[in-house]
Amino acid sequence: MHIICHMMSSIDGRSLTDNWKLPFASPCYEETAATFKANAWACGRVTMQEISHGKDYPRGLKNAPIPRTDHFTNRTASQYAISIDPKGKVAWKSDTALDSHIVEVLAENVDDDYLAHLQSIGASYLFGGKTDIELKHVVDTLERELKIEKLIVEGGGHVSGAFVNAGLADDVSVLLVPLVDGREAHTSSFEVAMDQWKQPAYLKLKSVEKLDNDIVWVKYSRA
Repeated sequence: MHIICHMMSSIDGRSLTDNWKLPFASPCYEETAATFKANAWACGRVTMQEISHGKDYPRGLKNAPIPRTDHFTNRTASQYAISIDPKGKVAWKSDTALDSHIVEVLAENVDDDYLAHLQSIGASYLFGGKTDIELKHVVDTLERELKIEKLIVEGGGHVSGAFVNAGLADDVSVLLVPLVDGREAHTSSFEVAMDQWKQPAYLKLKSVEKLDNDIVWVKYSRA
C-alpha cells in the first residue's frame, strides 16, 4: 500500500484552521488531495466527528457480548473512509461518509454498544490493538482484506504524526497557506507525544509548486 500524508499548514506549522479567513484554502486542499487518486482516506476522531455531524450514538442495541473480530460489510466500495477512533466515539448515522464506505479502526476495549451501533448501520470495523492502535497491523489488514492500494492520510496532526513516526508514510504533501497562526496551544501538522517519538523523519524533496492565492504546495518522499 502506498501512503501519502496530505496536510494544510500555516507558515508556522499549525493545522487547525478555525479563524483562518481564507475561503480558498479548503477547496484548494480538496482539489490537491483528489490528484492522488487514492481509494481510501484516513482521519482521526476529531475530524471524523465533524464529518459525521452526530453527537452521540444509541445505547442498548447489543443482545450479547460481541466478539473482537474484524467486521467488513463492504469489500467492493470504490472508496473507503478510515476512521482512527480507538475508543469508539464518532457518532456515525450511516455507513457512508463523503461518498466513502466507513471503516472504524478501534481498540479491543471499545464498548459493545458501539460495535452494535456500527453493525446496525452497516459500517465496517477492525481492531488495531488491545488498548491502542498499532498502525502497521491496521495498514496490513486494510491491504489484505479490502485491497486498498493507496491511502491518503488527512489528519489531524496526531494521526499524520503517528503515520510518519511509524515509518509508514511513503510521501508527505503540505500546502503552506499565506499566514502565520501564532497560537502556541494549537496542534502542528505532524505531532507525536514525546514518550512515543522515535526519531526525526528524513525526507527527500520531490516538487515545489506555487498555486493560486499564494499557496505553496510542497511534496516529499521518504528518504
